[in-house]
This record gives sequence, C-alpha cells and structure tokens, in this order.
Amino acid sequence: MKERKELLRKYVPISELKEVIYTKENHIARITLNRPKSMNALTERTHNELASAIKDAEQDDDVRVFIITGKGRGFCAGDDIKELFLGGGREEESLRATMMKAPKEYKLRQLQGAVLTGGADRLMTFNKPTIAAVNGAAVGYGCEIALMCDARIAAESARFGLGMFLRMGLMPNHGLYLLPLIVGLGKANELILSGEIIDSREAERIGLANKVVPDDKLEDETNDLAKKMMRCAPISIELSKELQRRAFNYPLKLINEYYTEMFSFCAQSEDHLEAARAWVEKREPRFKRR
Repeated sequence: MKERKELLRKYVPISELKEVIYTKENHIARITLNRPKSMNALTERTHNELASAIKDAEQDDDVRVFIITGKGRGFCAGDDIKELFLGGGREEESLRATMMKAPKEYKLRQLQGAVLTGGADRLMTFNKPTIAAVNGAAVGYGCEIALMCDARIAAESARFGLGMFLRMGLMPNHGLYLLPLIVGLGKANELILSGEIIDSREAERIGLANKVVPDDKLEDETNDLAKKMMRCAPISIELSKELQRRAFNYPLKLINEYYTEMFSFCAQSEDHLEAARAWVEKREPRFKRR
C-alpha cells in the first residue's frame, strides 16, 4: 500500500533518538517519552522521534505488542507550547509561521493525499495490539496518544484532558471521534468543550481508562496485559483490528484531509497566537475571534 505523505514529519534514525527511549524485548516494543522536566511535552523533534519508533515497531515482525508511557511523573502534557507554537521564543520559526509562509500547502484541494500528522498518528492504523501505560497527566495531544491505543492502563496519579486544544485556539484531531466512541457523545462533548481534566477513577468510571492500578504496579499490570494479548494469533489480531476500523464506517482519509485544512486555519489565527503567548506568560488570553 502506498504510504501517505505526512506534512511536517521527518523520520529520525533509531540510533539517534534522544527525546524518546525505545526498547524491544520479549516481543514487546516499548516507547518512553523522555522529557520528564517538561512533563514529556512534545517538541517537533519528539514528534519526529515518536513517529520513527512507532514505524519501526510496526514493521518489525518480531514485535507482537506495543506499549507507550512517559518518564517521570507525567505521561504527556501535549505539545510544548513555547517550543512548538512560539518557536522557542522565535515566533518566525514556529509551526504557525510555517503555515503562514506556505498556506497553499495546507489547502484541502491541494493536499493530494497528504495529512498533517502528530508523531503518534501511525497508531490509528497500527496492525498490532497497543497499550498506553498512563503514568501521570495525559492532556491535549498526550490524551490523544492514549486514545489512539487499544487499551489504557492508568496509574492512580493519572489525569486525562482533551480540551487543551480549544484553550489554545486549536482543535483536536483523532480525539474528536475516538473519545465519543469510547465514552459516548454527551460525555465527550462535556470533556472537550469544557477543557475539564479528570482523574484516573473518573476516567475508569466512564470507560476512558480500562483499569486503574497503584502507581508502583503500573508496569507489572501493563506487562501482564501485553502477555495476554500475545496469546492470540498475530494475523487474527491484525485482521480483527482492520475489520473493526472498517465497521465504524468512518472514512479516516477524508477526516484527516478536513482536519488538516481546519487545523491550519486555527493555527494561523490571531487567537491561537494570543493563547500560546498567554500560556507562557501565565495570564488569561484575550480572544478577538480572528
């Protein structure tokens, strides 16, 4: 199958990974986001390294199960606002500036099968079992990473929230249709539109987390689930996941194309820039709806 063109994605050689720890042992591939001082918030490099490791795990026939977690007290705090949205203090080098310089590249009619991706988006079509071991805060794109996995084992200290996108003047991607499938439309709307962050027990109650365990048992419980998944035939798992995706009857390619256009519109707005600046300056944003 022809691989889609991914805008803003540059794969990093596995030997050069720095912001992601990637290991493979006993048929289990494990990614640990490795920016603990920033709650594993994602820079452009982190996104690229994450995409590289996921691609490697997907293509390695010896890998039977994939696990993703975070180092330190956070799973993933989403995108690094100062680094990605404000260019680390160099706004002319930010994601928004990139889109402003070449807006035609992000117009729907000119995409030609391309899609604006985050580093973990390959998980949406990953052909092996995937588990998120949520060891702390999973907000914004960090929450989407957890949602893209087949199962979520949460530590008691875990937190979940998807509304960070809207607070930044942007919008979620896969979370907009994954969250309603997992928790129902009403609860999904409440969480997304309010920006509320919920604790692990509430996440378990509404079905967002499959299981909540003590923090010091997270790794053991995740490994136990991985071993159970490895009892099943790989080809059966792959075909079951593919049929499940088709059964939802969501045209993922079309959704991705519309999302790319809509997200680029948001990212080029004055309100998004104001939200990013306000976050870094620790104040309330002043939105102007433009």
